[in-house]
Amino acid sequence: MILIDYSAIAVSTIVAQNMAVEEDLVRHMILNNIRLYTKKYRPVFGQTVICVDAAHNWRRDVFPEYKFKRKDSREKSKLDWVELYRIIDMVLQELRDFTNYPIVKVDRCEADDVIGELARYTHQDETNFFGDYDPVMIISGDKDFAQLQVMDNVKQYSNMTKKMIEDKTPSLNLVEMILRGDTSDGVPNCLSANDCFATGTRQTTLSAKKLKVLMEDPKAYGDDIYNNILRNKRMIDLAETPEDLKLEIINTFIEERKTNAAVKDKSALLEYLISKRCRLLIECIEDF
Repeated sequence: MILIDYSAIAVSTIVAQNMAVEEDLVRHMILNNIRLYTKKYRPVFGQTVICVDAAHNWRRDVFPEYKFKRKDSREKSKLDWVELYRIIDMVLQELRDFTNYPIVKVDRCEADDVIGELARYTHQDETNFFGDYDPVMIISGDKDFAQLQVMDNVKQYSNMTKKMIEDKTPSLNLVEMILRGDTSDGVPNCLSANDCFATGTRQTTLSAKKLKVLMEDPKAYGDDIYNNILRNKRMIDLAETPEDLKLEIINTFIEERKTNAAVKDKSALLEYLISKRCRLLIECIEDF
């Protein structure tokens, strides 16, 4: 499977490249990225799956400060976020209407949850619906996915750096990340209070000595620190997605794959590309 993080090839690319938020331009960029990655990796990794962030993120129910800074950053940005999200939602619907790609979007889940569960399921599916240890390529620059490389069939390509992301010690690095927290997602280190980013309070320094001790014994400094470690694990470890949501992710994928298996041929896609004046994409329609 080729697991494409939809936000990574849409929102992240536009922000990083400071692109104009214009409907035709954004549509072409999204479609062309999907085409490029499908063409490049399909011979080895098979079917492309579009993995999408949904609303009502379950992590905020557990930890309200999760991604606290994202809203402030967007309010300070000159980017027209309302128009951008209108366009990427519209293009997502167009992908549903005119392509055979399974699109997995589950309420309360991030694309991280979807990608993590689909990748993990290639190792545990007793029905062989996914195949036996089928190779998985994740398309995203998100460093959180490196933890999935604990499974030797999982690889990751960063759409931002245009390089493979390789982690030779994913289990060890996941533990360290849990202890250090993830500033970009508003998750403080394990020595700091939940609201330190929200209140502007400086994090308590996690020294190399304390880090080493905690990696060997997470309960070494008492219950409060251990509870903070559990807090961070819920936010960062992709295995922590709630079980009911994991099941919904798998069921959604199975239904998508069945529904899209043979309902659309390239003629529908061709008519769509013509209607949207995507001339360059029409010339390479077989890549989709």
